[in-house]
Amino acid sequence: MAETPALDRIAGLVLAGGLARRMGGGDKGLLRLAGTPLLARVLELMRPQVGAIVLNANGDAGRFAAFGLDVVSDPIAGFAGPLAGILAGLDWAASRGGFSHVASVPTDTPLLPRDLVARLARAVGEGADIACAASGGRSHPPIALWPVHLREPLRRALVEEGMRKIDRWTARYRVAEVAWPDRPVDPFFNINEPEDLAVAESVLAATP
Repeated sequence: MAETPALDRIAGLVLAGGLARRMGGGDKGLLRLAGTPLLARVLELMRPQVGAIVLNANGDAGRFAAFGLDVVSDPIAGFAGPLAGILAGLDWAASRGGFSHVASVPTDTPLLPRDLVARLARAVGEGADIACAASGGRSHPPIALWPVHLREPLRRALVEEGMRKIDRWTARYRVAEVAWPDRPVDPFFNINEPEDLAVAESVLAATP
């Protein structure tokens, strides 16, 4: 059986490199949910679960200065999607040393479970190369645990093959889906449209 990664050897990666077209553009992570930026809520949930956190975002990193994070841009030009952001996080973790894995989450998922990383790590310890979150019968490929040693194969897939879809690339490896219940609330609910903010506010108001 493989070794379960220690949580202090897992780096958290918040993915904020997208264009947020359905929200009218801009940074979804800076949108306020019940008075708090989405990014701040994601950080509050992730910080106790990992050894360090890095933010993947493109453009001027100064707009995130208030959060006190390292910010890494996509190493592949042209908004190549979440795989490019995951590669940026893997590169950052490798450059820091001491990290075996990276746990990625989008910046627009303010209801993440507090046992997310621990359960993904257990799945890797049971023999998976990559562990991916799931709920309600659906997988959530951007919410996953990635071994740092896969960064060069990922770079080759992005650059040489034009790979863009996460599940096409992960199909090459042993992937475990780790499921959470989606009732009464889906912990992986994400903010895609303006009305989703109102839904999330209602959920937070009803949560002790």
